[in-house]
This record gives sequence, structure tokens and C-alpha cells, in this order.
Amino acid sequence: MQPHPNVQAVQRALDEAGARDGSGGASQVRLLPEAVHTAAAAAEALGVGVGAIANSLVFDADDAPLLVLTSGAHRVDTAGLAAGLGVTHLRRATPEFVKRHTGQVIGGVAPVGHPRPLRTLVDTALDGHAEVWAAGGVPQAVFPTTYAELLRITSGTPTEVA
Repeated sequence: MQPHPNVQAVQRALDEAGARDGSGGASQVRLLPEAVHTAAAAAEALGVGVGAIANSLVFDADDAPLLVLTSGAHRVDTAGLAAGLGVTHLRRATPEFVKRHTGQVIGGVAPVGHPRPLRTLVDTALDGHAEVWAAGGVPQAVFPTTYAELLRITSGTPTEVA
């Protein structure tokens, strides 16, 4: 059975970037037995702490997409983030907005594999983990990587988001 096209796009982006996991091996998308729609569910399925889950949250920042990769251990301070970015409106994107800009659905949005690169912020709290896990394009797909690799493969900006 062929993997979902979103999973293929994410794996292709990881391969093209030469993305690495926490042990230095190539990052490989893995399919879990069930969909994981929350950081807690993903952490439980993987046997890791919730802080090692890199949630991919898409925001509507003055009508432009903003991807925030945040530790599953906390919530984004949208007011503080908006002020720091100098945007007037920063709100969680609608499912349609997310799909239009990432090609993926909420719950499975990966840091890579989108139709076009997105402005990306990477939570500095993820730096405290030797390996982090991110979504792989669909709600049951994940891949291992590191904080430094997330910054590199997304051209992300390290940011305190909580």
C-alpha cells in the first residue's frame, strides 16, 4: 500500500534537506497504528515526554500563514507573539486556511512538505530535548529530528513562544 501523498511529500522534503534524527540517522516518517491529534496522545504513542513533541500550529498573521513549531508542553502566547512580530491580528487559522497553505490537515501538519515554504518560528523550549518528534503530513504520521534540524530544514527562527 502506497503512503498518503502528504506523507510522501514530507519524506521527500526530509530527504532533499538531508534531515537527521537525534542519533544522526536519516529522519524517516513513521506511521503509528492510530491517529494522534494531540501532543499528549503522540507522546504516549511514542513513549516520550510531551515536551519532546513539536506541535505544528498554523496561525493567520494579518492574512499571511505563520507556522509555529511549539513544544507540546505549553501553549503559544498569541498576544505576546503578535506584539513581538508586529502583527495586528494573530489567530488560529481555520481548517480551510491551513489546508490551502500547507496542503495538510490540522492534526497532521508537518514542518515541511508544503506547496510553498512558510514563515516558521521554532520554540526554543524544544532545544532542551536531544530528539523531538513532529507530524508527518497526516494525523498518524510522525518523524524524529532535533531542534537544530527543525531550524535548518524550515529556515525557522528560534523564538520563545510561551
